[in-house]
Amino acid sequence: MGVLSKLGKVFDSAITIMARLGDVILMFLMLSVCADVFLRYFFNRPQAWIAEISEYLLLYITFLGAAWVLKNEGHVVVDVLIAQVSPKTRAVFGVISSVIGAFVFLVVFWFGTLETLDLFKRGVANPSVLEFPKAPLVAIIPFGSFFFMIQFLRRAFGFTRSPRESR
Repeated sequence: MGVLSKLGKVFDSAITIMARLGDVILMFLMLSVCADVFLRYFFNRPQAWIAEISEYLLLYITFLGAAWVLKNEGHVVVDVLIAQVSPKTRAVFGVISSVIGAFVFLVVFWFGTLETLDLFKRGVANPSVLEFPKAPLVAIIPFGSFFFMIQFLRRAFGFTRSPRESR
């Protein structure tokens, strides 16, 4: 087994773990919002922190699961044109869209990293109920974007290796 194959398996395991973590966060989010609704309507005791945490967790769910969804070709595809062309042309479109996606997430990764470091250095807190530091909240953006970018590059490479198998 080659080095790239081993790295691919490690990467696949990492994005699967990230997606499962996103699943756990989603379950916690669902239960906490249900608990907040119950407490609000039956005991008139809403929990102010639940709405704020929910906002943060939605961001985390998105960036933890995006690379796994791309790996499984689960993102929305408008295939009106793609369905009408040959597999080779489909593969070319796949490579082009994947390279564009990788570039976009390289930019998001770069600027997200710069922003996270700046927030960390300045110790900026979110002016809200919890006064939570912003750096850990924003850090998921470059983290998830890095994995998304790598998965786009793997996808582009996959289209070049087997155009007949492309969707």
